[in-house]
Amino acid sequence: MLLVVVSGFANPAPVAAPPPAASGGVPALFGTALLFVLFTFGGWNEAAYISAEVRGGNRAIVKALVLALGLVTVVYVLFVAALLVGLGFEGLKASKQVAADVAQKAMGTFGEKLIGALVALAALTSINATMLVAARTNYSVGRDWPLFAFMGRWHGGRDAPVVAFVVTGVLSLALVAFAAVNQSGVKFMVDFTAPVFWFFFLLTGIALFVLRFRYSHVARPFRVPMYPVLPIVFVATCAFLLYKSLEFTLQNRAIQIAIYVMLAGVVVWVAARLRRSA
Repeated sequence: MLLVVVSGFANPAPVAAPPPAASGGVPALFGTALLFVLFTFGGWNEAAYISAEVRGGNRAIVKALVLALGLVTVVYVLFVAALLVGLGFEGLKASKQVAADVAQKAMGTFGEKLIGALVALAALTSINATMLVAARTNYSVGRDWPLFAFMGRWHGGRDAPVVAFVVTGVLSLALVAFAAVNQSGVKFMVDFTAPVFWFFFLLTGIALFVLRFRYSHVARPFRVPMYPVLPIVFVATCAFLLYKSLEFTLQNRAIQIAIYVMLAGVVVWVAARLRRSA
């Protein structure tokens, strides 16, 4: 990131006239753009999966989240500003590999290849972190639901949920292969995962109010800051982004894929409920 920021500001593109305003209007385009921008902050919610093992308890989690989100925001703004300065608006719009193009302007072919290698390395570290938290989720599902009991086995010798790791890896490879057969893999993944993602975030936010109402007598180990204002803002934001993701998916005629994913989940959930009650 720092390499791209330095390269962009050190080699500014010629200043061009600002582009004309889009016909869709700023509010409409803002919501669609936000779907992709928020991928930058993806993963903050996964801190809850390892909260029991964090030193310092709840205070440490809150501090880590605030500091991490603040750092990511600063880095993201600097990164995008460097791209705009280094390539200009039209150059940024036309580029297929923005970071590599900025580095290529500053350091030639070496810079372009270096950025490619760093991006691959960053992807590997992200995959490692995602595997750790996703496997823990699958392990918990296996512990709670008899249908998935095979994922709830803990390997004593390795001190890890090995089967849950394998399941996570297989599902991840299936998604990669599914996206690889399409011309625009990332966009295709967004088409059918974004509506499901924001729908479940919305349900999670609503669940907080439902659980607070149903189990008002239960002691809370963690107090939600600014309750209920902050959760209401979260739920409203998720509802807005769910709407925008559905709108984006409809424009790309991929809504049926998102529906199939949801229906598949419903079928599995019904089967798990029947097995649990048997």
